[in-house]
Amino acid sequence: MNEIDLRDRVAVITGGARGIGFACAERCGRSGARPALWDVAGAEAAAARLPGAIGCTVDVADERSIAAALAETERRLGPVDILVAGAGITGPNAAVAQYPPAAWRQVIDIDLTGVFLACRAVIPGMQQRDYGRIVAIASVAGKEGNPNAAAYSAAKAGVIALTKSLGKELARTGIRVNCVTPAAVRTEMFAQMTQQHIDYMLSKIPLGRFGGVEEIAAMIAWLASEECSFSTGGVFDLSGGRATY
Repeated sequence: MNEIDLRDRVAVITGGARGIGFACAERCGRSGARPALWDVAGAEAAAARLPGAIGCTVDVADERSIAAALAETERRLGPVDILVAGAGITGPNAAVAQYPPAAWRQVIDIDLTGVFLACRAVIPGMQQRDYGRIVAIASVAGKEGNPNAAAYSAAKAGVIALTKSLGKELARTGIRVNCVTPAAVRTEMFAQMTQQHIDYMLSKIPLGRFGGVEEIAAMIAWLASEECSFSTGGVFDLSGGRATY
């Protein structure tokens, strides 16, 4: 395993209790960071598995909940240096004409607005210190669009655009903003999908397998490091060869 220096950095990981988020928290911790796992459920139990980590119960779609979690994180760990914005849901698999509007709003609120609100909360402190690393977890679905997953695809496309916009806004500061666009990674989110949709996603990956959470975490750990100094507003593919641009 490559050594990435995150010593003494405070890293907030939204969606940190499970899946890619937990793998990121684990990798950041092994690299010397002090992780704060933010999740709607299970954050404290997950944090107890990682030395020096804390867990905060957070609804990323609620700015008051995020503000409270940020205050608790800073009180217990110190100022936030790293944000990995990974909280997300897939929503139902349905054609647009049958897609429930309430489910659409929920996916957009969590997967896109949740990233915006987390960024909005941590940026002022990063600007004061003139240092920060923000890594958003988007998806190759945001670049290509998956059928019967319009809300998820639209939300992740929004995360890509938000990354590019924010990267330009902060380019003259010491803050770097990037995102990753994984193809499907087998996590608990698969339980939200139909088997037909899972099979479709696998069929699109030239490597013929789903990604591993530790593979995603490895890229994110570098993007969260001081070494990632000349990339901002970037989109980094982790698609097993699926991405075509």
